[in-house]
Amino acid sequence: MDITYERFRSTNAEELVDFLSGDTWPFHGSNVVSQAEVREGIREGRYDNEGNRTFWITVAGERTGLVRLMDLGDDTPLFDLRIRSEHRGRGLGRQALTWLTRYVFTEVPPVQRIEGTTRQDNVAMRRAFQRCGYAKEAHYRDAWPTVDGKVRDAVGYAILRRDWLSGSTTVPDWDDEPLPGSGGA
Repeated sequence: MDITYERFRSTNAEELVDFLSGDTWPFHGSNVVSQAEVREGIREGRYDNEGNRTFWITVAGERTGLVRLMDLGDDTPLFDLRIRSEHRGRGLGRQALTWLTRYVFTEVPPVQRIEGTTRQDNVAMRRAFQRCGYAKEAHYRDAWPTVDGKVRDAVGYAILRRDWLSGSTTVPDWDDEPLPGSGGA
């Protein structure tokens, strides 16, 4: 599969508007994004400024997805990954996650870790995190309201630069709390 990543430019603004407003995004804050929201985000620099960069995911000449890197001025940037519905389930998310991890760690030297959060029921993204060396670091119960009025758990993952360099995954110490009655604070 011939995949390329092309940086978003303001000359692509209307294409970005059409892309984001023309599909549904079930595992994002809102399933539907309005054209006005996207245009406002472009004006505010959410897609391209000092701390944010957006890249088109292109397969065989077709724009099939989007990677938005946020907070690049921080030690721990975040990202938003969107694949068009007709291209989901083909491994593009994992390939894009691999690409964005390499991009951030090679192009933004001060960054020591990258974080991402998804809904608990987004099995494909959780699998992509695991396959790309990200470790589960957080589980937020009833933290993600959905459009159908339900609330889902949110799950946070991160990768450390040192783990990426070594090809290993350091898991958090989940058993670091003192036991009740053990004399801890």
